[in-house]
Amino acid sequence: MLPYLNTDSPFPRVDEALQEPNGLLAAGADLSPQRLMRAYADGIFPWFSPGEPILWWSPDPRAVFFVDNFKVNRSVIKTLKKYPLKVTLNVDFNRVIEECAAPRGDEHGTWITDEMINAYAELHRQSRAHSVEVWHNEQIVGGIYGVVTGGVFCGESMFSRISNGSKIALTCLVLFLKQLNFKLVDCQIENPHLVKLGTSLISREVYLQLLRESSNLKIAQSVWQPQTLNWRRLLGVE
Repeated sequence: MLPYLNTDSPFPRVDEALQEPNGLLAAGADLSPQRLMRAYADGIFPWFSPGEPILWWSPDPRAVFFVDNFKVNRSVIKTLKKYPLKVTLNVDFNRVIEECAAPRGDEHGTWITDEMINAYAELHRQSRAHSVEVWHNEQIVGGIYGVVTGGVFCGESMFSRISNGSKIALTCLVLFLKQLNFKLVDCQIENPHLVKLGTSLISREVYLQLLRESSNLKIAQSVWQPQTLNWRRLLGVE
């Protein structure tokens, strides 16, 4: 039986997660900043649809980008050079998460509920959740957001309004994190789009080990101040 958590309940051990559906660990509790940060530190994240209780997951295997091994897609550089694009950090977090929550294609709903938006907006106010934005003519045309725990960036979602918009946001994020000695970008669950971008699959055990090893990385809060990222310098194309 799936454990149902109260607001003061601890998480079960992640090795108790179900194999089918892969990684489902528990239901219930809340999306308070304390609960969310405890979850990410333990390799757990929330993912649920409207009308469902909060569901907590820790899949095995885990999809990740190794920051040091990240390969820049040629199309990213081509798009950046073709259009007058600007890339920023933490300039409009709320807009990014709202764009990520918008239905895509033939989809009629989203897992990024108002409850989720409010919870991550609060983490952003506490400088625990961050976004990268891609701008064209003063309009946001791509972005990504996620949560930082130690030296791991736990990516939650990204979006594009132009070709390669999300790839540009992801690429600039990873290269920015590399400067800070981050080791991983956690993508949680593999999908065909992420595979094309170069994700690796690692076991839950290895992921948790890397999470623990990076937990002591200390980053000055000033690093996360809203700013324009010099994408030419990040990509080495100055």
